Amino acid sequence: QLQASGGGLVQAGGSLTLSCTISRSIFSDNAMAWYRQAPGKQRELVASVTNAGSTNYAVSAKGRFTISRDNAKNTVYLQMNGLKPEDTGVYYCNAVSVYVRALWGQGTQVTVSS
Repeated sequence: QLQASGGGLVQAGGSLTLSCTISRSIFSDNAMAWYRQAPGKQRELVASVTNAGSTNYAVSAKGRFTISRDNAKNTVYLQMNGLKPEDTGVYYCNAVSVYVRALWGQGTQVTVSS
């Protein structure tokens, strides 16, 4: 139901673009989000986007990350610029609402070296 990709190893200051294709039953009409789980920490919301395109960001992501969605392709993106070592973690996409979320899947690993 979820397929995230685009992670990798990048130096501090670099950029990555993540993408995630989601089944239409979850994607349609629902706000979608990217989440991050850093080593030893709980999963946290990084950015979200409504079906209409309104966005919201964690304080740590504001000004550096951009979330977007392509409703025709059931895909959500996360453009990450100015990456920092503290951005390291596994990134997951999923619905914002717990009532429509899919199983989390494997996510995509982002590692930022200093």
